[in-house]
Amino acid sequence: MNSIRSHRTARSTNNTRDIDMLHGSLADKLLLFALPLAVTGILQQLFNAADVAIVGRFVGSDAMAAVGSNAPVIGLLVNLFIGISLGANVVISRCTGQGDDDAVSRGVHTAILISLLSGIAVAVAGEIAARPLLTAMSVPDSVFPLALIYLRIYLAGMPVILLYNYESAIFRSQGDTRTPLLCLIVAGLTNVGLNLFFVRVLGMATDGVALATVISNAVSSVMLFLFLLRSDSRVRVRMSAFRIDRQLLVQMMQIGIPAGVQGIVFSLSNISIQSAINSLGADVMAASSAAFNVEIFVYFVMNAFGQACTTFIGQNVGAGQRPRCRRILQLSLLLAILLTVGLSALILLFRYPILSIFNKQEAVLSYGSTRLFIILTTYWTYAVSEVFSGCMRGFGLSLPPALISVFGICGTRLIWVHTAFRASREYVTLMAAYPISWAVTAVILLICYFLMRKKLYGFRSAMRSRH
Repeated sequence: MNSIRSHRTARSTNNTRDIDMLHGSLADKLLLFALPLAVTGILQQLFNAADVAIVGRFVGSDAMAAVGSNAPVIGLLVNLFIGISLGANVVISRCTGQGDDDAVSRGVHTAILISLLSGIAVAVAGEIAARPLLTAMSVPDSVFPLALIYLRIYLAGMPVILLYNYESAIFRSQGDTRTPLLCLIVAGLTNVGLNLFFVRVLGMATDGVALATVISNAVSSVMLFLFLLRSDSRVRVRMSAFRIDRQLLVQMMQIGIPAGVQGIVFSLSNISIQSAINSLGADVMAASSAAFNVEIFVYFVMNAFGQACTTFIGQNVGAGQRPRCRRILQLSLLLAILLTVGLSALILLFRYPILSIFNKQEAVLSYGSTRLFIILTTYWTYAVSEVFSGCMRGFGLSLPPALISVFGICGTRLIWVHTAFRASREYVTLMAAYPISWAVTAVILLICYFLMRKKLYGFRSAMRSRH
């Protein structure tokens, strides 16, 4: 059986962009996997900022508000399905580690079909629910028509938006994070160009920005699909092979749905924090917005190592290489903390010049500096949570880190806002909710991991001995 597995692995791994996660060194491969993934997140953020900047500059404040008013709805949907796509990543990674090319193929075709079917379902439901949703969110009458057309066009594009996320998960399962990055760069530049064309040349408003977003996502998803069609590796797509494998689908959902729900609850808790920030005035709102758009770059780095840990462990669990899984966790944690601390220190050193790019008012710079100092000096604790959550998901345990994060991060923040902040309505008091929630979550995750580790490894060993 081992010789067959080795033969399959050697035969199937022909893509030079794929990373061999089962043999050889680890630190350099973790970096090769994580850094393009971090750049992908950063570029997505920059392209999204360009959308808002173009519509705000060339259309007006109402159009800019219309795009912003849709952010909570879109954020909830995107977070849900990105989490679910993580289930596809883990399942396909594990099948890859097992050397089961047939299961990999079935997983790939199942993931693509589910992305399209989910996207169509969301698009149809969204078209029906768009008006009631915006009404429930109390969108002002002056903004409502612009917000409605933006949301409807965006939701109509959900099939291609979800397809890109699932295809990216497929490539990540093989260790290839550069191909999705390449497609994102092409799509992002297309998005910016189309924004300018639709808004400046054709005189469109939020409908032009939404249409550009959908088209650019179609470009990236089609590019990735063509790469899969032409691939000579185990993840090659064949049109005749499209069908849903129920067993693999159940596994994907068991891992992906808790991660997706975790993303939704995160969004809801952040809305609570943002409401508290809004109550402190315009200067605090502007400062927090500016600081967030800086600190999020550090988040993309630590999140990339969390996903790297998930994928590497997924493959090695499939291959039964337990000692290597422990080494992956150790190196992922070390690299995530080192890069988080280093990048945070660099930003803190130049925080005033960086913040002044967004706003030069003294009050805004002061509040923004305060937020960056509190967040970035303690961000490494969040890196611990990201990596240990990624480790557990790599083993197929998605529910425990999701529950811990929901209660540790979201629960702590909500309690803090309604107790400590209510007693002392100071900006520093509110910002303390972030490091406290990260520390609580990190401690609980560490305890959970070490309690479950022996049982988990023992279970895996027993399973292997039966086979």
